[in-house]
Amino acid sequence: MRLEQFLRDSARLRGDKTALIARDMRLTYAELDSMSDRLAARLGDLGVGRGDRVLVFMDNCWEAAVSVFAIAKAGAVFSPINPSTKADKLDFIIGNCRARAVLTQARLLPVVTEANDGGELIVVSTAAGGKAPEGAVSFEECLQGSAAMPLHGGIDVDLAMLIYTSGSTGRPKGVMMTHRNIEAAAGSITTYLENTPDDIILNVLPLAFDYGLYQLIMSIKMGATLVLEKSFSFPQAIFDVIRAENVTGFPLVPTMAALILQMRDIKPGFLPSLRYVTNTAAALPPAHIARLRELFPGARLYSMYGLTECKRCTYLPPAELDRRPGSVGIAIPNTEAFVVDDLGQPVPPDTPGELVIRGPHVMQGYWENSEATNRMLRPGFNPWEKLLYTGDLFRRDAEGFLYFVGRKDDIIKTRGEKVAPKEVEAVLHACPGVAEAVVIGIPDPILGHAIGALIVLSDPNLTQREILRHCQANLEDFMVPKIIEFRSELPRTDTGKVSRRLAAESMEPTQ
Repeated sequence: MRLEQFLRDSARLRGDKTALIARDMRLTYAELDSMSDRLAARLGDLGVGRGDRVLVFMDNCWEAAVSVFAIAKAGAVFSPINPSTKADKLDFIIGNCRARAVLTQARLLPVVTEANDGGELIVVSTAAGGKAPEGAVSFEECLQGSAAMPLHGGIDVDLAMLIYTSGSTGRPKGVMMTHRNIEAAAGSITTYLENTPDDIILNVLPLAFDYGLYQLIMSIKMGATLVLEKSFSFPQAIFDVIRAENVTGFPLVPTMAALILQMRDIKPGFLPSLRYVTNTAAALPPAHIARLRELFPGARLYSMYGLTECKRCTYLPPAELDRRPGSVGIAIPNTEAFVVDDLGQPVPPDTPGELVIRGPHVMQGYWENSEATNRMLRPGFNPWEKLLYTGDLFRRDAEGFLYFVGRKDDIIKTRGEKVAPKEVEAVLHACPGVAEAVVIGIPDPILGHAIGALIVLSDPNLTQREILRHCQANLEDFMVPKIIEFRSELPRTDTGKVSRRLAAESMEPTQ
């Protein structure tokens, strides 16, 4: 099934139901379907054709949701771009995918203009203060036109989405996903989350981040309601929205969890409507999981692992949290996940190795980057399939549950030993008074690399000496950080993930 069919089916079955809430804007399924029809028709008139790449350069707004489905209806390929993206990176993406058009907002139009720099890009922008956007087609006027739809003849193996990685190591790469890839991922996730049309899902995560984007896709697929907010900068305001809208699903990332757990004025059960809470982007420390379960006693907490190249890999059934809080679980439905050595052979239980994913949601590759594609996608069990080698180190216990060890390229070699940063971070997060921590290797002339830690405190009176004592009591000697620095916040990528690369760049080499 193609992506746009999710919306068409839900509009046919639940036309009068609220599909999207974005601040003061509330759209029914019928309205969202009609708006995207009209925008798709206008894009066709402007010259957007089947297979063309169209950027959605917007923040979390109703226009972005309309744009995603309109582009699919036009037979084109949508590419969501983080609104914090600067002109030079946007220019690279435009050139890399040879974008035909960009849909944007008035406040972001200057960035588009600088990046486009006289190019032939079709620009559609929202108005500012009632004035039509200068040098661009008016988004609002596009919605006033005819809804007559040209036949594009697309099928579900066509490319639907090009989503660019954050580019933490060099230029960003465009992950290619077909309509069938998206349907497989959305169908698997909504199955284990047990989503229904009665769900009301809150999303503060950027739509340019696949975790945020899939909240929209899955909600529309199920005929549920999505509450779209721009950020989690003001948690109390978000909590008010959750209570007012009776939100049942709350996806978060570790940085949001850390912020919630630092708040002193919230009590267990303060968000009674929540049915489930999910986490991905990075594993939650077990200490954070325990405290979140106390705060959300009526909600099931899903600890998950995924990556852009296949959307989602694993989930831990909530019933297993007490027995294995440090696990990210088992393969999601209709997926296989296994751990292999450097020769691609399965390893015994509790032996670290690279996680490999097999399933219908595995990407088609990186846009026009065969070298990077061949590193990640390798021959599968059948002649027609590829397996995804994630580059992440995992171990599997005797019962088949998976545990994240670290990125292969994150492993720190110190004193001739190998240290997984996640193991040290788990101990730091369990130290009372530590809100967040990231561990990196710092070049050292004697040790090879020294263990360094950047820490955000929830207790300003906690000292380095106390943290070191805690580490010495819970870690082997070679794993204890040699350098500890306190920060007001940790460096992050534009999708909100804590960045080891940026953390390492901010610490000076040892002498």
